[in-house]
Amino acid sequence: MKNGVVIVGAGHAGVQAAASLREEGYDGPVILVGDENELPYHKPPLSKTFIKDQQAKPQPLRGEAFYTGSAIDFRPGIRVERIDVGGRRLEISGGGVLPFDRLILATGARPRLLPLPGSELSGVVSLRSLGDARLIRELSAQSEEVVILGGGFIGLEIAATLTAAGRKVTVVEAVDRLLGRAVAPVIAGHVRQRLEATGVRILTGTTIERLEDENGRVSAAITSSGERLPAQMVVIGIGVVPNVELAEAAGIAIGNGIRVDQQMRTSVPEILAIGDAASYRHWFTGGDVRLESVQNATDQARLAARTIVGHTDNYSAVPWFWSDIGDMKLQMVGLIAGGDSHVVLGDVVENKFSIYHYAGSRLLGIESVNRPGDHMLGRKMLGAGFSPSPQIVATGPDGLKAALAAFQQAEPARAAG
Repeated sequence: MKNGVVIVGAGHAGVQAAASLREEGYDGPVILVGDENELPYHKPPLSKTFIKDQQAKPQPLRGEAFYTGSAIDFRPGIRVERIDVGGRRLEISGGGVLPFDRLILATGARPRLLPLPGSELSGVVSLRSLGDARLIRELSAQSEEVVILGGGFIGLEIAATLTAAGRKVTVVEAVDRLLGRAVAPVIAGHVRQRLEATGVRILTGTTIERLEDENGRVSAAITSSGERLPAQMVVIGIGVVPNVELAEAAGIAIGNGIRVDQQMRTSVPEILAIGDAASYRHWFTGGDVRLESVQNATDQARLAARTIVGHTDNYSAVPWFWSDIGDMKLQMVGLIAGGDSHVVLGDVVENKFSIYHYAGSRLLGIESVNRPGDHMLGRKMLGAGFSPSPQIVATGPDGLKAALAAFQQAEPARAAG
């Protein structure tokens, strides 16, 4: 393939796809295109250590030597305007074209906008990129009071970080609890209690009517009930929107993201999509999902590379996620939607516990707070297809390990029989 593979998007998914192509033995051209003028970097630290420490530097996903040493043509600061499907080429902003034999779309997602009077004011920010994090860090140094709109992971991570740095933080969430899309109510309640104990004010079931300004900079958020929340910075964290516009304009199938099959191919077989922008039929739940996580991005990238070199594996990675919020390391494995019962291990009061979620007798997933061993064991169990009974879970980690070992030992015998 003389034009090789072009990857659009230089985040976790795009960089892993480039690396995996080489690891899989692909020897054609690999071109990685990013729209930021930065060496690709880790995104999770941006909401935590980076915005807290004025001296913190971004953590590169790979050093510069990786790209040259792996013959990966990394091109920063390039914006793709259009995909010419028939001509197999990209049209670049400012002129120029980039031909491809295969194309991987790792276009990610962007913060959801809030149609709110005053949202255009200085001091109103969202976090997605390194540039956003630098701005938040700069503004937080000038702010005593911060309002965060949205009680999801990003909003709560920032709330914990800025509170620890001495800011007065208020979180405003429109629905009646935190982390509504992400975790079970008992986890959400625990997170709220721990954050409030550190001084974070949390308003659930509350919306913001408008933002006020002083000399063009935000000065307060006004709730729908009329309460004035003083703020020199307002962070909007109400979720993200997948970047599907390039694919959609090219006639590629869209459905809550860029639709892909089990090998990460879009409706145009020469074009693949991975990461936050990709929507697919999940092997475990049977439903259509679009997952926003580093694990999903990198696992899909590895599979896309295998697809390009001729393998036909189906995507079957076990989903897992994490978030560091104050003194809580939240780790989740599996997808718990549809659960009807659960078992708790550990001690909620001690801030170290796990919740095992079931649908009938089937283990769907595990949510852990400061119990990383449970999380790692859960990944092994779900990866092996092992669903321990609630009674076995109640015996604790040692009983679970023994049951998993027995299950794995029995599996070859069943296959042979």
